[in-house]
Amino acid sequence: MPLVESFLPIANARSRILILGSMPGLASLAAGQYYAHAQNLFWHILAEITGAAPGLPYAVRVRALKASGIALWDVLAACSREGSLDSAIDEATIRVNDFAAFYRSHPGIAQVFFNGAKAEASYRRHVLPALAHGPARCMRLPSTSPAHAAMPRAQKYGAWNAALRPALAGRAG
Repeated sequence: MPLVESFLPIANARSRILILGSMPGLASLAAGQYYAHAQNLFWHILAEITGAAPGLPYAVRVRALKASGIALWDVLAACSREGSLDSAIDEATIRVNDFAAFYRSHPGIAQVFFNGAKAEASYRRHVLPALAHGPARCMRLPSTSPAHAAMPRAQKYGAWNAALRPALAGRAG
């Protein structure tokens, strides 16, 4: 089973919100970009919040995230996985990112949103037990992955907007 590694975080000193995925899929890894799969709704949903349409160059979308106070990363730094599905991750090979260092470097992060169940479960199982300090407010949002087809697109948009807009305005989600 191949070992896959995540990307560096997208963040800056203005970051107040952290969105966490589990591990980039094959399309993202091949492109070297978060949420690069054409059917993933992440950039479509975030476009409504940041104003950066999915068709814009990746660097422009990244700048829009940062300007909006949004940081982006994955819970896992590395794992063995065949294909792109979270269910294919070999739990015994999981290595998590260094969240203690990340939160020290980004003290403005007040809220964490998980892009799906695997990101939340991995964070709670592998990160929280060893974390002395970090954001107290954490919330799972529906996965933007095309593999999560059980929820209609409009419902995903609604859930993400209902959580992110108040958080960006400084109110708890």
